[in-house]
Amino acid sequence: MSMFKPSMLTLALISAGVASSNVALAQENEASSAEEQQKVEVIEVRGFRRSVAESINTKRFASEVVESISAEDIGKLPDSSIAESIARLPGLTAQRLDGRASRVSVRGFSENESATTFNGREQVSISDNRGVEFDLYPSEIMSGVTVYKTPSASIEAEGIAGVIDMQTVRPLSKGEQVIQFNGQFEQTSFDKLNPDGDDKGFRGTLSYIDQFADDTFGVAFAYTSMSSPNQEKRWNSWGYPDVETPDGNTYSILGGAKPFVRSSTLERDSAMLVLEYAPTSDLNMAFDALYVDFSDEKILRGIEVPFAWGQGSRTPLTVDDETGFVTSAITEGQRVVVRNDFEERKAELTQFGFNAEYLISDEWSVEFDVSRSEVERQVWSIESYSGTGRGDNNGVADDLGYTFNGGNTGAQFSHGLDYSDFNLIQLGGPLTWGYSQPLNEKYGLIGSPYENAAQDGFINAPEIEDELSTLKLAASKLLDNAYFNKVSFGISYRDREKSKLSEGYFMTLSSFSLDNPGMMMVPEQYRLGSANLDFIGMGDMIAYDTRALIDDGYYDLLQESLNDSKHKTRSWTVQEEVTAMFVQADINAELGGIPVTGNIGARYVKTEQSSQGFEAATVDGQVVATPIDVSHDYSHFLPSVNLNVAITDDQTIRFGAAKTISRARLDEMNSSVAISYNATDKPDENGNFWSVSGGNTKLEPKEAVGFDLSYENYFSAEGYFSAALFYKDLKQWTFDETYFVDMGDRPDPATGIVPPADRQTASRSSKVNGGGGDLWGYELSVALPFNLFADELEGFGLLASHTGVEQDIEDQNGNEYELPGLSDSIQSLTLYYDRYGFSARTSMRKRSDFKGDVYGPGFATDQVAIQGETIWDAQIGYDFGESGIAGLEGLEMTFQVQNITEEPFVSLQGDNSLQVRDYQDYGRTYLLGFKYEL
Repeated sequence: MSMFKPSMLTLALISAGVASSNVALAQENEASSAEEQQKVEVIEVRGFRRSVAESINTKRFASEVVESISAEDIGKLPDSSIAESIARLPGLTAQRLDGRASRVSVRGFSENESATTFNGREQVSISDNRGVEFDLYPSEIMSGVTVYKTPSASIEAEGIAGVIDMQTVRPLSKGEQVIQFNGQFEQTSFDKLNPDGDDKGFRGTLSYIDQFADDTFGVAFAYTSMSSPNQEKRWNSWGYPDVETPDGNTYSILGGAKPFVRSSTLERDSAMLVLEYAPTSDLNMAFDALYVDFSDEKILRGIEVPFAWGQGSRTPLTVDDETGFVTSAITEGQRVVVRNDFEERKAELTQFGFNAEYLISDEWSVEFDVSRSEVERQVWSIESYSGTGRGDNNGVADDLGYTFNGGNTGAQFSHGLDYSDFNLIQLGGPLTWGYSQPLNEKYGLIGSPYENAAQDGFINAPEIEDELSTLKLAASKLLDNAYFNKVSFGISYRDREKSKLSEGYFMTLSSFSLDNPGMMMVPEQYRLGSANLDFIGMGDMIAYDTRALIDDGYYDLLQESLNDSKHKTRSWTVQEEVTAMFVQADINAELGGIPVTGNIGARYVKTEQSSQGFEAATVDGQVVATPIDVSHDYSHFLPSVNLNVAITDDQTIRFGAAKTISRARLDEMNSSVAISYNATDKPDENGNFWSVSGGNTKLEPKEAVGFDLSYENYFSAEGYFSAALFYKDLKQWTFDETYFVDMGDRPDPATGIVPPADRQTASRSSKVNGGGGDLWGYELSVALPFNLFADELEGFGLLASHTGVEQDIEDQNGNEYELPGLSDSIQSLTLYYDRYGFSARTSMRKRSDFKGDVYGPGFATDQVAIQGETIWDAQIGYDFGESGIAGLEGLEMTFQVQNITEEPFVSLQGDNSLQVRDYQDYGRTYLLGFKYEL
């Protein structure tokens, strides 16, 4: 017995071809009569309004609490990644990475607490952890995205925050041939900030969909190529130490700064192929493949300015009385480092999947799914130094001053030297940053005036490999009773292996020796002119081609891992084998005359994990590493229920309850550790002589029991209102801890001698499971077409949402803890007009302050305090299909402005709003695009 009763509105949508596949599926057991459909006026909507209706229907007829965005949303908004589009959904927001939305948060949880799937299959990641960076995925080749805020047992991924599923088109469902070309020209509002940077770009897409053999075989193919520029003026501080003045007062002052101008170009070539075959009505097979070749090149030039942590004298000039922060000061006799840096982040993703569904009988069906995805990421981050002389005491020093601006924008400097003079500023290390015994030994510098002065640059070169294979077998049986209409069950297997290799290289001029220790003038053929640093008051600085100098042999390289154990402790492999079984019953009942739908089920998840890494110690200035291999296993029982009570045809109350997990971060659960023994008579503060720090292979997933309650009112073909409450009880969260471990008879790495029995315990530092607390919040969302108020407002409308989130979480020691990614207030707004071929939209997404992950030194992940932001975009367009002009029926044109208000990205050092860590000004981006369909 089917309880689904389509309203007149739903029938209208179906007649117009607007209703989603979920609507069609919901009616497979109850066909609408021709007489009913004839009574309904066909609502023909296109463009953005059609996509709104499709997204509303996906939400309306889903068994779970979901948000979605359709192909029209993604295709019409020329966003560079999926993240730009889904960050506007209720309860979702995104963290920008170099000006582009990349990391998505769901209901206050960071990207590491949600799972991302592609056609229902878990995805690999180019980051150090599990969280997907969405700038890897082109929006142009996706047909839709669904965000599951409540789980069901049949979903093949685990995440406390939810599951984000990206979908490709199914060509047989399209039902017609499509040949389409998309193109887009892009320009930044900044002129070239670097002479060799880009301020213009282009992206193009070719897509083809067709059906053959009496619509039993379908093909969908899309190829997209993008070269997208991005520019930035960045203030970056080293930190703010406390200093004591002669009168006994203590103030915080600028320790140093590394401001620069950045010019980036994101190049991405992507190809998607879907083959679908349905030889009979009982069998459907689909093969999908995705290939992405990704390259993000950054040119960075700036002047690294030591202040309190530098040379010379310093004199505070003005102090903020409320915070005790020195807002302006001068330093005399200071030497700076002029930087010409380059970074290339390359990644290659391949993904293949095959799915077969077979209807054995009228009641039984089976599903088989298998996939393989791989990603490789390489980073080549180059720092090239120049200055007035080698080492701390050579060359011309400068007198510098700083004054902090208002609005968290950083500081303005005053200076006396001309940093654009190639005769004054030459290649070489102006400060002794290169402490490395192997480096000193290589050049015979120990005991000489140039000891530790051979570092003329540095290269960070981490690599990531991530491989994932999945297999799923499932079966379903249709039921005919008063409570359930289907039961499904199955088993799945996932095998994942992720590896990170960390390495760094000291750069030294190939002409350098103890006999020739001076700097080198930049050869003419590598000079590029100058880069302007007026935004920090430093004028022009020299610009040269660092990559070409390295390629042509002007630098020698030496591995940092020879003397610094951090590269061994940051190198690891983690393997996970996950076996899961599920059973789920779909509810289709009527209680007191009220239809109730949904599902109830459970998953049993068994995980076997292992990690290969290193125990790294430093002996006589050299790193000694011992391979280690550690295993661990655990299991979870995860029940879930989703209930949807249809008060009327257009109003629904939803309830969801589930236990969910989020697996530990890979950089925290690997086996690599640093180990050292203190041979002196003084133990550490814990009374131990050994020290061990690094990953913890015993980390287990974080756990949550969640409850959701929502009311939804679908009052129009293009309108709905929703109010939702959600709550999660969090357990087994991960926190830093120092604890005791027994080292047994382990010998001292330096001497090989086993310490006495009273010195065989260690202070072990790592993440541990413990603590927890509560997270709760509410969501309000509305889609409001203005034709409800007057026929003259046909085509106008708005989409809006507001989310409030609160938390009460403590670590294992009872200390308060703030979840990364949590903004306590999130808003989104889109105002649109779409009629007669004309379209216009402006969109806003806003979030309050939050903790977020950024890349720190050596591409380690650091967590910082990030200020809230409000980002506005706007777009206008015209569909010439409405013009009546022959030959232009398939042409659409769009013009978009991103980041209209030039909203910066701002992070702070600590709680003092004056102590700005990062102030990143990206300017605006202008995009002119077209779409032509044959």
